[in-house]
Amino acid sequence: MADRSANRVSEGMERSLNHHRAGAGEPLVLIHGIGSSWRAWLPVMRALEARHEVFAIDLPGFGDSAPLAEGVRPTVPALVDAVEGQLDELGLERPHLAGNSLGGWVALELARRGRARSATGLSPAGMWTSREAAYARGQLKLAYAATRRLRPHARAVTRTAAGRTGVFSLVSSRPWQLDPSEACHALEAIGGSETFLETLELSTSDRARGLDEVRVPVTIAWGSRDRLLLPRQGPRFVRVIPGSELRPLAGAGHVPMWDDAELVTRTILERTAPAA
Repeated sequence: MADRSANRVSEGMERSLNHHRAGAGEPLVLIHGIGSSWRAWLPVMRALEARHEVFAIDLPGFGDSAPLAEGVRPTVPALVDAVEGQLDELGLERPHLAGNSLGGWVALELARRGRARSATGLSPAGMWTSREAAYARGQLKLAYAATRRLRPHARAVTRTAAGRTGVFSLVSSRPWQLDPSEACHALEAIGGSETFLETLELSTSDRARGLDEVRVPVTIAWGSRDRLLLPRQGPRFVRVIPGSELRPLAGAGHVPMWDDAELVTRTILERTAPAA
């Protein structure tokens, strides 16, 4: 297997994004949601690396990736441009893609641009009504404000099951089960992002378009206990994306790999498996 460390591609290159690279097989790119980092995928990483060369990236302005270039606002198209540039940098013409929330939207837009072999969206953003977008924006603003206050005490807060539940109940159906160390990283990631609010405002003021142009196999998977982007949004993607499939993730929340790693792994690998 390849090196399991997080790797930063050449310094000074405008579109370079921090990423974790490991495993062997057909390339699979993982894209996290707003406020998160590549580490959100750790519960499923080893199983995916057994079948694929995995590239888990930090979106611009999140994790250890720098924000977009000065003067470039973090709209969804700009984020997609940045990830597409990273694919070019890594020599990945059409990898398999999987993304969660905002990352799911980015993955589907890359598929629309012809940059994917397949795509799996886990509770992808972008197919909301204006009321649903406003709800998500409000909930995430509250969560961001709370994590900013708690960030100096992240380790103490996430050490207890009660603390993890209080912080992550919006996005996880079983937050008390989160690994304390990874919960600490997650709290610090969202609280430490200076571009969170602008990215949130711009993304929730927009909507996914043109997904009827997608011409690769797509799975839309949705946690049945998603409290942030309600499961009723899933069928809207399937009605638009030709040949796509909707998979329920029973008992999982908005970040389903935290709640049922085995189910999420199976869902992704079923989509990336060679056609019979």
